[in-house]
Amino acid sequence: MSRANGAPEPAGTGDEAGTDAAFTALLEDSAEDLYESAPCGYLSTLMDGTIAKINATLLDWLGLEREAVVGRKRFADLLTIGGKLYHETHFAPLLRMQGELRGIALELKRQGGGRLPVLVSAVVKYGTGGDPLLIRVTVFDASDRRSYETELLHRRKEAERAHAEADEARRQAETDRARLADALAVLQRSLVPDSLPDVPGLETAVHYHTAAPDQLGGDFYDLFPVAGDRWAFFLGDVCGKGPEAASLTSLTRYTLRAAAHHDPEPAAALATLNAVLHERYTADGDPRYCTCIFGIVEPGGDHGPTVVRLASGGHPPALVLRSDGRAEFLPTPGGLLVGVLPGAPIGTAQTVLAAGDTIVLYTDGLTEARTGPGRDDLYGEDALRAFCADLAPAAPGEVITALTGLLDSFGDGLDDDTALLALGVPTDSSPVRPATGFPS
Repeated sequence: MSRANGAPEPAGTGDEAGTDAAFTALLEDSAEDLYESAPCGYLSTLMDGTIAKINATLLDWLGLEREAVVGRKRFADLLTIGGKLYHETHFAPLLRMQGELRGIALELKRQGGGRLPVLVSAVVKYGTGGDPLLIRVTVFDASDRRSYETELLHRRKEAERAHAEADEARRQAETDRARLADALAVLQRSLVPDSLPDVPGLETAVHYHTAAPDQLGGDFYDLFPVAGDRWAFFLGDVCGKGPEAASLTSLTRYTLRAAAHHDPEPAAALATLNAVLHERYTADGDPRYCTCIFGIVEPGGDHGPTVVRLASGGHPPALVLRSDGRAEFLPTPGGLLVGVLPGAPIGTAQTVLAAGDTIVLYTDGLTEARTGPGRDDLYGEDALRAFCADLAPAAPGEVITALTGLLDSFGDGLDDDTALLALGVPTDSSPVRPATGFPS
């Protein structure tokens, strides 16, 4: 008996024999269909492993055709390399000894290179005389189980590692911070001089602002004697931040010092630096560069005027504050970034400093400081010249003190390192004073 929709009535409500037959017809069309469409894989092999029969489920899992498997492959051929080794050393010997194996974890190869984790059970079928005839194998897809186990193991390892790392981090954090601060301080002091030397007939002053206390700056400067009564000085800015910039700064500073002693002409010194940087970095496919202004000053004293010769590679122009109250840039047009090209052009200029005149070098952290209510504007060279014109005439120490106050007024708009270096000829009435404003 059936309901109106054709489904069989539950057992006990009618003809039980008819109901059983309906269920049988619905669930099991045939034994062969049950074998082929089972939710697990089946195969039978001869005792040497040759596959004699395999169901459609397993063929679909592996992406294989029946004709390419039956009579042509052995069970071991379906396994990964590791599975084959295990089959030969453990699986097959144990199966021959015990007659059956259950729940063995293996991996089958899928067509196209994938892997299928499975659980395999096998039993040997014996003939009436006790001779082994064939091996029946059942294969269960263990992908979900493997994924679950792998995820559990991964999560456990992650938790253990995170716990260990957190404990170690807590133990080392304070020590690391102290060591880092000490190392940065030592490295930073090695990149710029601790103090400037006294120069007969000149006043000097310097200031260095580091934008990030936990990061090495990329600006540099120096002042040192060369042949005769001449003194070399330079100021610049390397590309980048951190250790790589520090390495470039160190190379730049000591290259310029060595070049100046070999040939104190400013353009020659920058040409040497350009060649060194280009060969060391750019030619190897890792271009690094700097801007730099290099000068030679010959204090005149009682024998004549103080002459300054400058060369610049892509650096902002020096600013001269005159004793008559003017402030003017000393242009060095045409200079290109140092280290970019093998023969980069270098801009040059010359000026004479009279008593009361001061020349100021600076890096672009000053002129590129962000100003305005929204911090959208750059301070710029015009504003710098106007600021210094209000100071002129002024001695180097006075200029650096005023510019330091200007840097402080930018607040969070000053987000780059800034170096300032001033050289000036004292007036007849003022004694020569030592350099001021050393980096802090």
